[in-house]
Amino acid sequence: MSSKNCLSLHSRVFVALHFPRFLPPFYYVLPCLSLCLLLPKLSLPPYSWNSLSENTCSGSSLTIFKNLPLPSSLTPYPQRLLLLFLFCRLVPKNQCECVQESKLDVYQLKDSIDKNDLASITVRREKEFQHYLRRHPSMNKEVVIAQPNLPLSYPVHGVQVMSLHTVMIPGKPCSYEHQQPSAPRTAVTLRASLGTLSTLAEVSDDIVHGRVDMGKSLMGNALIPFFITLSISNRKIRDLVTVTTKTFFRYHKLRALIKSIRQYYSDVKIIVADDNEHPEKIDDENVEQYIMPFAKGWFAGRNLAISQVTTKYYLWVDDDFLFTEDTKIEKMVDVLERSDLDIVGGTVKKNQYRFKIIYEQGEDGGCMHLRYGSYRLLEGFPNCEVASGVVNFFLAHTDESRRVSFDPKLQRVAHSEFFMDGMHSLRVGSCSGFSVDHQSRDRPSDSQLAEAEKNYWKFRPNTQQQIRFKLALHYFKNRLKCYTKR
Repeated sequence: MSSKNCLSLHSRVFVALHFPRFLPPFYYVLPCLSLCLLLPKLSLPPYSWNSLSENTCSGSSLTIFKNLPLPSSLTPYPQRLLLLFLFCRLVPKNQCECVQESKLDVYQLKDSIDKNDLASITVRREKEFQHYLRRHPSMNKEVVIAQPNLPLSYPVHGVQVMSLHTVMIPGKPCSYEHQQPSAPRTAVTLRASLGTLSTLAEVSDDIVHGRVDMGKSLMGNALIPFFITLSISNRKIRDLVTVTTKTFFRYHKLRALIKSIRQYYSDVKIIVADDNEHPEKIDDENVEQYIMPFAKGWFAGRNLAISQVTTKYYLWVDDDFLFTEDTKIEKMVDVLERSDLDIVGGTVKKNQYRFKIIYEQGEDGGCMHLRYGSYRLLEGFPNCEVASGVVNFFLAHTDESRRVSFDPKLQRVAHSEFFMDGMHSLRVGSCSGFSVDHQSRDRPSDSQLAEAEKNYWKFRPNTQQQIRFKLALHYFKNRLKCYTKR
């Protein structure tokens, strides 16, 4: 590697969590030309190439874009197009908006708050946000660059990337002023523990590992950290997984669920959170039933159930599901054991529900967009995809879920809110290889069961009052300005 072709790390290497590897430069001409036409519609300042200097972005690692050393195979014009594309994609914007489109539900969260209270709530929200930053000082610390004692400098602290987004890595991989001209050339290997490294140069294939621990290795006389993948020994399902659920009014459906579980997993522990007005005891030696105040709520019940789990994983199911021969907990465990996921969802009646959450940062609040679908396939599992959220049938790491928790303010209709709260900390996947069935929703012929169903559905509708409450909660707690879903 010569100094002429040495690529500066901050301008060449990017953590691309869901974008494919860069194509040869000529593939970018048309997209970049299209991007140039769209620039007036983007919330970006009208920079000229001569003004793209260190003052463009915060941080001393950004040099003048027009002077960056690119591979000699790129002519000046494609160079500029390609850099324009990367600049527009990677440099953060100060504002975001939720624009109305066809078949898109758009919520401006300020509209859900009483106008007389909006100003005071906004002030209190900013105060709480600043308090959060003080309690998490790492959010404010500047990037720390390791000074090279070998021909490599790299960040040791302060680089942040949002989940499933991209960031430029500061530093210089080739500092030849610290190396004698006659010194042997040194190979540098870049590894990403949870993302993917992409470059503008021709380099070897990306190397991606799963959940990892830290180890050390020697590079010449220098001590370099590296990552070690962890594994655990095989154990029985009852030692690894607890089934959790919440029930309300519908004991007949809960008993049918438990009966189906026992058909395939006779000794797995089941935890039931119960906020019925008149509780009925469930007779099963491996069922733990926790009684709550009447109508305490959906997410409060989830929190209670998960708080009592003592196994590494818990399997969440609704009380009206049914286990079948396709409900393979072993397969779900295998996915979590051999990947970096925190949560893996299955299918309900063979229907796979998963969604993406896209977040944009703004000075006066963020913009969150929920879209059905997934980001990409999960490496090593052809029937699994990486997503942001999944259906109510999922296996999860107990400790990771507890760190996020389920907001007990959400009492009746809630699901995606848990994944929104865990967007920056939970890694989620969805697989089509395991499924549960759903019990019939037909009106029971038995009058007592029909009355129980009637009472249940009195609490179930997602009223406009509940929607406004959730949107106001997102505005304050999640510091959002708007929210869209399709």
